[in-house]
Amino acid sequence: MKKTNIAAAKKAAKKAVKKAAVKKTAAVKKTPAKKAAVKAPVKKVAAKKVATKKTAVKKVAAKKAVAKKAAPAKKKAAKALPKTTIVANVDVGFGNVLYLRGAAPGLSWSEGVPMDCTSDTSWSIDIAGVVSPFEFKVLINDEYWSAGYNDIAEPGTETTITPSF
Repeated sequence: MKKTNIAAAKKAAKKAVKKAAVKKTAAVKKTPAKKAAVKAPVKKVAAKKVATKKTAVKKVAAKKAVAKKAAPAKKKAAKALPKTTIVANVDVGFGNVLYLRGAAPGLSWSEGVPMDCTSDTSWSIDIAGVVSPFEFKVLINDEYWSAGYNDIAEPGTETTITPSF
């Protein structure tokens, strides 16, 4: 009988080991479920941020719409004033650019605005919004000033000059 008790005890021990292994496996499987539950609130927070971004986009679109409505009023004012054109007939050499400085809208005496090359010896620029006569001067590469006095341009006219350097 002792042998049957020992065999029964061994069987009981094996069952206990199997049950313990099953419980550990079940415990491991439960752990990921807990982690998944922790991740869910993070997704909710991200969803709130997306909603905030959509609101910001709507505000920017509204501002652009207001700006587009205001822009035609400025264009009408600029169209009412004729453009003033300045043409300089001079050969400044290959690779050089002629600049214009002055006291008109879009110009300054501290920094020049590049003129458009229309041919080998002709440069021009259109200036909008001029309402009174103004002084100007041309420079090569925005460095070398033309010789002589400042030139004067009338609003809405084309002024042609032949500068010397």
